[in-house]
Amino acid sequence: MPHINIKHFPSLTEEQHIALAKSITEAVTNVVGCDESVISIAVEPIEPELWNEKVYIPEIIGRKDILIKTPDY
Repeated sequence: MPHINIKHFPSLTEEQHIALAKSITEAVTNVVGCDESVISIAVEPIEPELWNEKVYIPEIIGRKDILIKTPDY
């Protein structure tokens, strides 16, 4: 605990994945107060044409009550 799942357009490089994992791990350890060894992070690339169907409608609209940040679109 905790597990973080990030969905994004498939344009991130391996270096960007590494930087993202490092930044998220640092933020989570600072805020949650856990050791970095218990954090897991998954990344799931989603094609732009599938974003509404796979992410926006089910996870942003459908789970708005649990979002801690919403997009401006």
